[in-house]
Amino acid sequence: MSDLRAAVAAGVLDAEEGYRALLQATVEVARAIFHARAASVFLLDDEADELVFEAVSGKGSDSLVGKRFPSSTGVAGWVLVTRQPLVVDDLTKDTRFSIEAAASTGYVPRALMAVPLLADDSVIGVLEVLDRPHETPFSLADMDLLGLFANQAAIALELLRRARRAKSALENGDGVARFATRLEAASEEKREAALELLRALERLLGP
Repeated sequence: MSDLRAAVAAGVLDAEEGYRALLQATVEVARAIFHARAASVFLLDDEADELVFEAVSGKGSDSLVGKRFPSSTGVAGWVLVTRQPLVVDDLTKDTRFSIEAAASTGYVPRALMAVPLLADDSVIGVLEVLDRPHETPFSLADMDLLGLFANQAAIALELLRRARRAKSALENGDGVARFATRLEAASEEKREAALELLRALERLLGP
């Protein structure tokens, strides 16, 4: 059964890396499509009530992943709370913009687009695209296109959250080991039901 625990743990770790790579690819392509200075995905940490940088392309890509701020902060916080997309062409004139939060990242944008990331009717994060060259404004057509990237990012972000929950379950209380021990002593009917649960977990964590 130790092999079972190792296999599940390895699957969880591989899954998390794969989902992080998918998120990174999403922001990289979004930044390229819009010729933006930067693009980023934020994850809502429900317990801490904070937004966390999960993937960044362009400005801040070498330092912002993992950085946190209160979930109600700035434009990202407004989009998270209202679940509404937003285009701002001049952030200096928008009261929702937090210049202090932007300055703390090392980059203060002039304009941005932001969309909420939804999974099962719950908001789980925000996707932002910052600044275009030569001060070219963002358009409503751009917002529609960004919505397609938001769908991709939401899927990757939700899968990442599931992988992390599975990882936490492994690390706290050695649940798989205890599960395996009880499985050995279970009746045939219960053992088959437990094995079906494991197969479902494998499908969840698999490619």
